[in-house]
Amino acid sequence: DNLASVCDSPNYQFVEANIRDQDALHQVLKDHAPEAIMHLAAESHVDLSIDGPGAFIETNITGTYNLLEAARSFWQQRGKPEEFRFHHISTDEVFGSLGATGYFLEDTPYAPTSPYSASKAASDHLVRAWHETYGLPVVLSNCSNNYGPFHFPEKLIPVIILNALAGLQLPIYGAGDNIRDWLYVEDHAHALLTVLTKGQSGRSYNIGGENEALNIDIVYKICAILDRLRLGAHPYSDLIYFMADRPEHDKRYAIDPARIQNELGWRPTVTLEQGLQQTVRWYLENETWWRALQTARGSVTGLGSLNENFGIWQNWAGGSGIGAVSRCHLSESIRRRSNPA
Repeated sequence: DNLASVCDSPNYQFVEANIRDQDALHQVLKDHAPEAIMHLAAESHVDLSIDGPGAFIETNITGTYNLLEAARSFWQQRGKPEEFRFHHISTDEVFGSLGATGYFLEDTPYAPTSPYSASKAASDHLVRAWHETYGLPVVLSNCSNNYGPFHFPEKLIPVIILNALAGLQLPIYGAGDNIRDWLYVEDHAHALLTVLTKGQSGRSYNIGGENEALNIDIVYKICAILDRLRLGAHPYSDLIYFMADRPEHDKRYAIDPARIQNELGWRPTVTLEQGLQQTVRWYLENETWWRALQTARGSVTGLGSLNENFGIWQNWAGGSGIGAVSRCHLSESIRRRSNPA
């Protein structure tokens, strides 16, 4: 359903393959001969990585190795074309946690604090090593928190929207004073294409929305929007409750996107207020989409598997046209000069 709007396009093909299956990856590249690979496939939920880190090691580290080897073999067989690109998409969580001031830069030392962020940090290092050792043309990007249409119900914003609509409690970790930089998914999609087509081989780019906010403030904003769009018997904020914080909960993330802005000309266009309005409206107008997920997985009531009532989900906002990634699956985004998407 996420890809229904493009499924009839001659520029689109979907292959369901596990990135832990190296033979399948070699076959995909042989069959489709891409000029670029965008690697978005990942296990991405911090809470799930705490409960079961093995899947994160297998997918994010071994899976990235498999894809790099498949890409290297394909690239070498093609005569090492300079224009080929392997775009590795990563997270700002590899940098650890910030204090009250400062921003993550591309050369900020890595300091991951969870199995998830450690696995993504390892994958970043592998990509850089394949560039330095074998000359594979790569670009990397590290983004801040994404949100928007098609966001699977495991993360804060969709959990709050759907719980509020169901009249369930709105769970907040700790005091809700953790700060995140929010990036609307369509802005991220444009940034990824910009990095892919304009980025310098071997270089990394931080992608941030320049929209810092406390988690509790995000929840209050969503409640206020729902109060306007779907008035209930009581303010939705009455449903807020505070739960025990998770281990090593990073206090603040904030990205300095100066490099991508100055070198590649990309800037975010959607403010947090605009993005939240659009996101809440999308969930209100697309109940069939999220109802089907709830039916398949169970009702969403919490923020992660540390809450025993939570149904396990895998995240990547997939309404961007860049590629939707499901659990341990690779969704290719192939750019062909002769037939541009």
